[in-house]
Amino acid sequence: MPFEVSSLAEIATLADSLPTADATSIEAARSRQDSLTKPPGALGRLEEIAVFLAGWQRSDRPKIDHAQTLVFAGNHGICDRGVNPFPQAVTAQMVLNFEAGGAAINQLCQANGAHLQVVPLELDRPTQDFTTASAMSEDETVAAINVGASALDVSTDILLLGEMGIGNSTIAAALACASFGGSPEEWVGAGTGSNQEGIALKARVIAEGLERHGAGDPLKALADLGGREQAAICGAVLAARDASIPVLLDGYICTAAVAPLFAADSRLLDHCLIGHASAEPGHAKLVETMGKAPVLDFAMRLGEGTGAALALGIVKSALACHNGMATFAEAGVSDG
Repeated sequence: MPFEVSSLAEIATLADSLPTADATSIEAARSRQDSLTKPPGALGRLEEIAVFLAGWQRSDRPKIDHAQTLVFAGNHGICDRGVNPFPQAVTAQMVLNFEAGGAAINQLCQANGAHLQVVPLELDRPTQDFTTASAMSEDETVAAINVGASALDVSTDILLLGEMGIGNSTIAAALACASFGGSPEEWVGAGTGSNQEGIALKARVIAEGLERHGAGDPLKALADLGGREQAAICGAVLAARDASIPVLLDGYICTAAVAPLFAADSRLLDHCLIGHASAEPGHAKLVETMGKAPVLDFAMRLGEGTGAALALGIVKSALACHNGMATFAEAGVSDG
């Protein structure tokens, strides 16, 4: 049956029933790495990535024949407060650009061998301004989660996730702050180009939202402060976990989207890698809190899934070495 959730409360209980990484495949992949024609550990994180994929694909020879990229797009009522340098119409315009093949994510998916699908979520109906009401009702949040879950191709070998939504750097900072604490000032950044005055405004409106909705249940915060694209990202992550498909998250906004899942139960993100270290200042704090090391650091902050698509090339390289290198025995090389 297709994966779906019926309530936010259900999500917090899922980690006990969802698949975990296969220990036998992990051990076999590690054994293979140690038998390849190189000193043990010499390929560094490439070895770690290959073993990681082995566990989730349940094979000592993981592969990526099919990579799916999902970019979810949404609009936000908080833009009524002027937190966005660009008008919300840009969200729909960029969706058209994605569909026409003209964005950075199109080029990086093509270069690294990923199939791109863009999923707009009710762009003509922004969420509510979270300083005056919950951004979404629980029913709206669950519906967006299930849209994200249904977009997953369960035959894919790896899922890449990205987003598009004017104003969603404010949403990201709000979700990170609600999930992990601290002050809004610690989590906000320039986003699409806010100046210092704009960054200060973001922090003020986040503080208003947190004061209105309170702290506590991180999944309730997804409804109170989040957006449809953030909820859809959560749904895709959960559906991928249900299918034991590893996930490459993009940068700050994408990682912050799943912060409520991590805060509810950190095991829900065990199958996720973070593609790149965003130049948004809150991302370093976010990945440190999650205990995850980004695959790349290219000082990018575009969103769209671009960091994940770029990191896919590294992941494929890790598997090329893992599967293609000869063992010491095969090469007739002494291992000492």
